Amino acid sequence: VQLQASGGGLVEAGGSLKLSCAASSFSTYGMAWFRQAPGKEREFVAAIRWSGRVTRYKDSVNGRFTISGDNAKNTVYLQMNSLKPEDTAVYYCAADTPPSRIIVSALGDSRGYDYWGQGTQVTVSS
Repeated sequence: VQLQASGGGLVEAGGSLKLSCAASSFSTYGMAWFRQAPGKEREFVAAIRWSGRVTRYKDSVNGRFTISGDNAKNTVYLQMNSLKPEDTAVYYCAADTPPSRIIVSALGDSRGYDYWGQGTQVTVSS
């Protein structure tokens, strides 16, 4: 069981990054991205449920970030544009496996996800 995230790095404010995360050895019902900044709790960023291609976003990233993926490959992406210094954090991908325990209205609740990646650092300089 493995979730491998990649794509983090250092970028100037206003720049873009694309994160990727691939799940191996298991099927997914949906995937999500969370992030944790130093001294803060982990927070929801974006989620996608393959059935119906339902997506959800944290309000502060809506319109700047886009979550997408390939459910056949159990791979999720997070395209991050117009990055701000407050987006600086370690970004974690998470996987929801069947049978899902998450209802659509709770896609942002970390407790519903079964597996987590190791995190990738995103640093946005001002």
